[in-house]
Amino acid sequence: MNGDPRPVPDTFKLADWPHNCWYAAAYDVECRRALLPRRIAGHNVVLYRRGDGRPVALENACWHRLMPLSEGQLEDDDVACGYHGLVFNAEGRCVFMPSQQTINPSARVRSYPVLERHRFVWVWPGDPALADPELVPDLHWNDDPAWAGDGGLIHLDCGYKLIVDNLMDLTHETFVHGASIGQRSIAEVPFEVTHGPSSATVTRWMVDVDPPPFWKMQLEWKRGEPAGRVDRWQIIHFQAPSTVAIDVGVAPTGTGAPEGDRSEGVNGYVLNTMTPETPRSCHYFWAFARNYSLTDQRITTLIRDGVAGVFAEDETVLAAQQEAIDDHPEKEFYNLNIDGGAMWARRLIDKLMAEEDHDERYRRSAQEAERHAGAITQVEATEADAQRLGVG
Repeated sequence: MNGDPRPVPDTFKLADWPHNCWYAAAYDVECRRALLPRRIAGHNVVLYRRGDGRPVALENACWHRLMPLSEGQLEDDDVACGYHGLVFNAEGRCVFMPSQQTINPSARVRSYPVLERHRFVWVWPGDPALADPELVPDLHWNDDPAWAGDGGLIHLDCGYKLIVDNLMDLTHETFVHGASIGQRSIAEVPFEVTHGPSSATVTRWMVDVDPPPFWKMQLEWKRGEPAGRVDRWQIIHFQAPSTVAIDVGVAPTGTGAPEGDRSEGVNGYVLNTMTPETPRSCHYFWAFARNYSLTDQRITTLIRDGVAGVFAEDETVLAAQQEAIDDHPEKEFYNLNIDGGAMWARRLIDKLMAEEDHDERYRRSAQEAERHAGAITQVEATEADAQRLGVG
């Protein structure tokens, strides 16, 4: 992990997301020995791997004329600009300038803290000094040998918070995904919302219901017999600012799932983490992990394709919603009971942003106080020198 100590530019403070957090920048298989450009929380970043496999994230603009470095090429572990040939190492420092022996010491591009976990490459766009690896969102199901699955990446033309809203309120499944995972009981049964300092959970149980097509298929695969009535669960875990892991599944009614015994059913985790790109676009990383038939690639592929179809329906809805928001900037959202989870998620995001704003104001205040104290000290020293010389 590495990082440049330069502060976050003021222009990014206007964005609708926090910066002092880890955002998924790419799937591990996307980050290779090639230059991958991606805009992460407003920052144009270029990703690649060193020869030893470690990921690198650099500012995607050459120090010289701001040419995107992603248009250049790799030279061992360094990046050569495709315009005038300046070369920058993995820490962002310029190590070659054409036609001169001396390299300007200010010639560098920003290097971002970066690490790899849960099949994702994560980038920290905020203060590098605060980049704690323990703050990476928990998506361990993605690389846990007790689970199997696959996923994908969708570029969405909507703000990332709209996806958070969507995932925290699954009553929309009844109306958007009726042919696959939706059913009327989702919109009818009560649910519970709990929260912590940086997380929120929505719990919903549907007892003794017919399984929707997606879950009927999975239950019959596992049990090898026709599926009857089931107990279905949806437990949504939000980790601020933009990660949602949803514990989902069904079990034959009466086999003890609500009491904690899910052994007769099928269980999955819908793993979601959204990375803001601009105020009205984002990168949506998703996966579905299951805990049965772990080596059956056919099931993995069928489930992945089924979930991708569900998210394609969401993509249509969310893009239309964003367009309507853009058309009506004067209008506000109204909240219903079903929005309890989404409301808490937004409060937690706002809390992170407020804390960052407070810390930034404190930092600037401290810097101003330090400059002021330095100026006073300089004046006092000047007066003392004048007295010592008999001047004044």
